[in-house]
Amino acid sequence: MKFDVLTLFPEMFEPVKQSILGRAEEKELIEINLINIRDFSQDKHKKVDDTPYGGGAGMVMKPDVVYEAYQSLKNKNAKVIYLSPQGKPLNQEKVVELSKQEHLILLCGHYEGIDQRVIDEIVDEEISIGDYVLTGGELPAMVLIDSISRYVEGVLNQESVEEESFSNGILEYPQYTRPETFLGKKVPEILQSGHHGNIAKWRRKEALYNTYRKRPDLLQKQNLSQEDRKILKKIENIHKEKEEK
Repeated sequence: MKFDVLTLFPEMFEPVKQSILGRAEEKELIEINLINIRDFSQDKHKKVDDTPYGGGAGMVMKPDVVYEAYQSLKNKNAKVIYLSPQGKPLNQEKVVELSKQEHLILLCGHYEGIDQRVIDEIVDEEISIGDYVLTGGELPAMVLIDSISRYVEGVLNQESVEEESFSNGILEYPQYTRPETFLGKKVPEILQSGHHGNIAKWRRKEALYNTYRKRPDLLQKQNLSQEDRKILKKIENIHKEKEEK
């Protein structure tokens, strides 16, 4: 998977060169190519923005500079994603869909945004990481790179990807490690039993409980089994009893 990133601040992407993603890039499982949009400014001061037509606060990134940066890329057939608060919200389904691409171009805006004409010309899709505004598109681009790269074969253990939150539509079960006792709290005995069938059932129950407690909206979207529904009914009854007390 190759990521071409059009940005004014390539130095901000140092975090994605570390840890798991850093190792993935060393193994050539992913490639993160950073293109500094400022390098394509014809202004002697490398200016890349100007005041908006019609007035208003802030500055707008110039279309010609952004377009020249895009034109410098060899592969113009790759999907271009503009990281923008106006885009469709990012979710796990979209992450999985994008992970099937071989090459993505990520466009990071700044200031009050980018001249609409170049967006209309080169952008295939706008994506938002939430209903809030950041100072630029670099952090959302890093979120996108990280979330997509986890699905690239060889980057992570496949079992880890399949069991994590959202991969099967609900949140993940709680995790524990050594020491066995911490602050007077012990690891659940069932996890030390060695009985894989019982452990799997416990994890499913805890995953459903986690989802019911933290993100009940996710349960409405799931095609739950008869057994899952029985577990949820018990969870609901216990929750109601606690509220009544």
